[in-house]
Amino acid sequence: MNATTAVRPIKRHIGTTTADFATVDTPIGPFTAVVDADGAVLAAGWTADVDQLHPVIHPALRPAELRQRDSLGELTRIITAYHDGDLTAIDEVPVRQQSGEFLMHAWDVLRKVPAGAPITYTEYAAISGRPDATRAAANACARNAAALFVPCHRIYRIGGALGGFRWGLPIKRWLLDHEAGRGTLC
Repeated sequence: MNATTAVRPIKRHIGTTTADFATVDTPIGPFTAVVDADGAVLAAGWTADVDQLHPVIHPALRPAELRQRDSLGELTRIITAYHDGDLTAIDEVPVRQQSGEFLMHAWDVLRKVPAGAPITYTEYAAISGRPDATRAAANACARNAAALFVPCHRIYRIGGALGGFRWGLPIKRWLLDHEAGRGTLC
């Protein structure tokens, strides 16, 4: 990892660790990732403001301090590679999230939805083991802190409507078009 450029103490000390973060320029705007000491992604999204990411980290995992880096090394390379067209670059990135049994399972299922093959919330509920729980499946997407690496953007509504996305529907549309080989600018 590159040199530290800033350390940001967090007012509420829930976790006991220091996490690193860096922001990467992408074709659809800045992308920031927060990683723990082991390099697992705790939170990520299309923002330059780490304060938008810190609260979505589960309290048991939430770091006491955030340390800004110029780069997160291999993870920064992976983020850039994905946005440049290597759609499988993100597949093996370690992610650390915490919640109840269903959400943990549902996030694992999301990681298996292939790029270029999005599915509906109903299909996602079924392959997550709860075919009648479409709202629970949508909730798993909404509570996902590690956007991109747990690709909740690959889930849409019946009929093709995009549904929601924490980072905005234009970004979700770009991601889906990018993965389908229909590159567009946001």
